[in-house]
Amino acid sequence: MLYIRADMNDIIATGHIMRCLAIADAAKSMGEDTVFITADDQPAGLLKERGYSCHVLGTDWRNPDSELPALQSFLEECHVQKLLLDSYQVTPAYLKKLDGLVKVMYLDDLNTFHYSASGLICYANYWEKFNYTEKYTDTKLFLGPQFVPLRSVFSHCSEKRIRPRIENLLLLSGGTDPYGILDGLLRRIPLHEYRRIDVVCGRYDSAYGMLQEKFASDPVVHIHKAVSAIEEYMERSDAAVSAGGTTLYELCATGTPTVSYAVADNQLDNVRRFDSDGLITWCGDVRCEDVPGKVLQALEACRDEKVRRERSRKMRELVDGRGAARIVRAMREL
Repeated sequence: MLYIRADMNDIIATGHIMRCLAIADAAKSMGEDTVFITADDQPAGLLKERGYSCHVLGTDWRNPDSELPALQSFLEECHVQKLLLDSYQVTPAYLKKLDGLVKVMYLDDLNTFHYSASGLICYANYWEKFNYTEKYTDTKLFLGPQFVPLRSVFSHCSEKRIRPRIENLLLLSGGTDPYGILDGLLRRIPLHEYRRIDVVCGRYDSAYGMLQEKFASDPVVHIHKAVSAIEEYMERSDAAVSAGGTTLYELCATGTPTVSYAVADNQLDNVRRFDSDGLITWCGDVRCEDVPGKVLQALEACRDEKVRRERSRKMRELVDGRGAARIVRAMREL
C-alpha cells in the first residue's frame, strides 16, 4: 500500500494532488493501491472520481504542526512504514517528527530548508542549483526531469506533427487564474488568425462562466474547465501558452511548442530554465509585466516551422513521461 500526504484547495490549487494522482495511477498499474491523507475534504471528490480512498485529518492545511497528533494516530493504526509527502507548508519540526515515525519521501522544488527525510525527489529542470548531493549524503536522492510524475498517457505520445503554420492554439492557466491572464490574452491575440483556440480554465478559475458567456458565439474560441484528458488538447494544438509548473513538462512530453509565463514565485526558476535551455520562451511574470504583449511577440517567433520542429524535438528528449513509475520504484527502495 502506498500512502500519500497532500492537499488541494482554491489557494494552493491542484498541482500537488494532480502529480500525486499520477504516482498513484503508476502504483496501481504495478499492483499497488494508494490511500491519500488530506487536511480537509476538498480533494475528496476528485480522489473518489479517480478511484482512490481519502483519509481526512480534519485539520488546517496552513498549520501542519497542529495535525501531527492526528496524523501519527492514523499512521500507527494502519501500520504505515513509508509516506510520500507533497506539501509546501511543512516545517522543519514537522518533518523531523514525521521522519521519526515512518520513512518519508519528500517531493521538493523549493529547497526551503534542510529536509529530514529518507528520500528526496526533485524533478525540476533546475535541480542542480540546490546542491542536493553535497547537502544530503545520507538521503536517497532522485533528481531531474526523468522523475517528473505525469499520467501514463504521456509515456505513449507519438512524435508531434508540425504544420507549416500555427492553426490551433491552446491557452492554459493552471488550477487558478487570479490575475485574469486568460481574458487578457484573448483580448490581445488576433483571434481571426487561428482556426481554433482552446482555452482551458482550472478547477478553481472563477472567471470560467464569464469567459464562456463572452465567447459563446465566437466560432474560433472554445472555453473548457478542468478537462480530464488535457493531453488530447495538447496533441492537437500547434502551439500553447501556459503558466509555469508541471504543465510545462506535460507539454514537453507531447512535443507541443510552447511559450510560458509565471504567476507565482515558485514558477520562476522553472520558466527561466526552460527559456535559457531554448525549449520554451518565457514571457514574464503576470504580477508585474505585460505578459500578453510579450506572448504576441513570442508567438510571432514561433511561426517559423523549423523553430517549432527543433523545439518539439528537444522537449520530447527531456521528458519521456515515465517519471511516475520511477517514483513508485524509488519508494520501494526506501
